Amino acid sequence: MSAVTDQSPTESTEPLPDLPWPLLLTVAALADSPLTQIAELLRDATLPYLASSALVIFTEDCTGRPQKKSGEETIISRVSIAELDTLRTSLSDEAPWFGDAELAGQLRPVLALKHASSQAILVLTDPRPTVSGHDAGLDLVKYLWRIAARRIQEKVADAPPSYLLESRAASAERIRVTAELTDLHSTTLETLLAALRSSSLEDAAARTTVTDLAAKALVGLRTLSDRTSDLVKEPVATAFERLREDLRPLTRFSGIEVEFIEPPLNGRDLPGEVAHAARAIVRGLLLAMMEQPKVSRVRTQWDCDGENLLINVRDDGGGALAPDAPSIGRLDRRVQALAGNLQIDVMPGWGADVFVTLPLDPPARPAGDVAGWKLAPRELEVLQYLVAGQRNRTIASTLGISENTVKFHVRNLFKKLDVGSRTEAIALANSHGLR
Repeated sequence: MSAVTDQSPTESTEPLPDLPWPLLLTVAALADSPLTQIAELLRDATLPYLASSALVIFTEDCTGRPQKKSGEETIISRVSIAELDTLRTSLSDEAPWFGDAELAGQLRPVLALKHASSQAILVLTDPRPTVSGHDAGLDLVKYLWRIAARRIQEKVADAPPSYLLESRAASAERIRVTAELTDLHSTTLETLLAALRSSSLEDAAARTTVTDLAAKALVGLRTLSDRTSDLVKEPVATAFERLREDLRPLTRFSGIEVEFIEPPLNGRDLPGEVAHAARAIVRGLLLAMMEQPKVSRVRTQWDCDGENLLINVRDDGGGALAPDAPSIGRLDRRVQALAGNLQIDVMPGWGADVFVTLPLDPPARPAGDVAGWKLAPRELEVLQYLVAGQRNRTIASTLGISENTVKFHVRNLFKKLDVGSRTEAIALANSHGLR
């Protein structure tokens, strides 16, 4: 019989291989990062492998902030949704694309990567290899991007009620501002066209050229308005199909039959935050129902009555679903964040029937729910003018104060509201009932 010698791990003569700790820590940071920091963390992670002047993420999953940016301010402050959407449309698959693209108002070299399941894109401007072996650096960037894109999907799917409220306010604000800009510039351009068509102008060639340019600008502006509106809306049938795709991996191996009852094709488009919340709620209900014994079949159905998204999920179990379970409580809080209603009918021996109603329009909230901000009367006046879409010069003229004084009040508002931009201030004010 041969002797067996005990040897502790610390006594091993085999040296541990050197692990790439910086890369591993980067992956861990990305996997745990909040959405507000993910662009900055991803850029810091990619710089050792592929330098860039700016990094931009464009994802329709985040209806409140579809762009996430880090890098040179001259680029990230000017890049537009229309530019990013045009670039994304030109990408056929997940293969990296190098080339010149219109970004931040000018043609510049970019690297663009698409994430297939979410259709999100990553754009690096002025990409330059920083390590020997360009392909190796690019492979690492692709790997880190997949982690970040998946993180965004998961964070939005599991978004807390506070995120849904902020997202709804930001979506409504984007639509309002875009509509105002469309009306303003449409009027200006239509007036210009009328003047240029006047018979009193002599230079026919110049008149023809400027008329064509103005007409194209008018079309482009209206197209931008349509695209911006589309970003915060999703057809109910498309949203339901995304639900089916999201649940496909879960239902494939569970042994439980999941029946999907299609919504009407002509139903009203869903606001982005309602579509995201609806998918998350159905997914949560399905998981809770699958944990019960004797469940072999679950049916989910969506409908739209023009004002609400109506969701029904029913199982064929023994009626063991507990309405006061923590998982149901979490789902109910998501529903309440959108001013909706969740009702559960448990039928012993027959299963559980869950009905969810999600309003498609944000509820009107009473004005004045801003006492906690401790605003001075003049600051509140300035905030109300901001909400109305007025610029600093107009506010100054209306209130009889200087434009610098308006800027002073706006800076104080940013501090008291804990926001970093006019859009965030307006969205927050809207969510508290200021109109």
